[in-house]
Amino acid sequence: MAETELKLGEFGFAGDDHVVPFAVEPLDVRGRTVQLGPLLDQILGRHDYPEPVARLLAEACVVTVLLGTSLKFEGKFILQTRTDGPVDMLVADFTTPHSLRAYARFDADRVAEATKAGMTAPEDLLGTGVLALTIDQGAHTQRYQGIVELNGISLEEAARTYFRQSEQIPTDLRLSVAKLVRPGEGGGEHWRAGGLLAQFLPDSPERRRVADIHGGDGDLREISVQPDDNAWQELLALVATIEPTELIDPTVGAERLLYRLFHEHGVRVYEGVHVADQCSCSDGKIRGILKGFSAEEIKESTEDGRIRVNCEFCSKAYEYESSEFVPAE
Repeated sequence: MAETELKLGEFGFAGDDHVVPFAVEPLDVRGRTVQLGPLLDQILGRHDYPEPVARLLAEACVVTVLLGTSLKFEGKFILQTRTDGPVDMLVADFTTPHSLRAYARFDADRVAEATKAGMTAPEDLLGTGVLALTIDQGAHTQRYQGIVELNGISLEEAARTYFRQSEQIPTDLRLSVAKLVRPGEGGGEHWRAGGLLAQFLPDSPERRRVADIHGGDGDLREISVQPDDNAWQELLALVATIEPTELIDPTVGAERLLYRLFHEHGVRVYEGVHVADQCSCSDGKIRGILKGFSAEEIKESTEDGRIRVNCEFCSKAYEYESSEFVPAE
């Protein structure tokens, strides 16, 4: 018997590497969820990342696709960290309509020391620095950038802080990453990561407001930074029930997770975006950069008469005769 083709909203329709937008109208909530599988294996498999570094970069990939797929125009969403920890830089960028690439820079000795000491949580590997989230609409437009201080917090918490400070949209986010072992032929170890982003977007801006700080004495750290609207508080309670395994388990998938969370209210899903492992490097771009080099820079980049360039993202190698780029005198 031929298999019946799945339709939008049916269990298993989205599958891996597919961002699913959703709305829970009775709660005035919109969001997106995703499970990354083969795409993540491809991105992480190109580099010999220690497992803690791979986990951290996988989290960055999930945050990037959840935010990047919300762009309503041609452009690029870039997540980048600059920190003093063992992993001093993460870069993940999403280019519309569906291309993702990512790279991590790390100190192998410091990562090994952190692993031995059991300090491999995201906040331990990142250390202190900044997270920059950038929206780039291309040439002749101004970039929009939000900066979040990283000081002992995870990427998940930093993303929440970004929305609270820069976008002023009540937002909750959950991330999960794991390496799974598949038995049988074609099995082995495979990376999986998932996430869910939910935002409170009522028609009335007043409902999104955080309660005013009271004027009395007391510890202000106890004051909520979330709206006290009943719908949003219910959403937070529901999202808090998500188990990390639900975000990555392919037998659960986006549709089953959303149904489990919101079936009492009704949840609507929309056509999503299938994300692809696709780097934006090219021969033309590399040549364009080299043509802008001075004679001294060309000389410094030349070895045995040739210039060799490796893309840090996809590891593709480019090689040129240095004589092609010597500026005319």
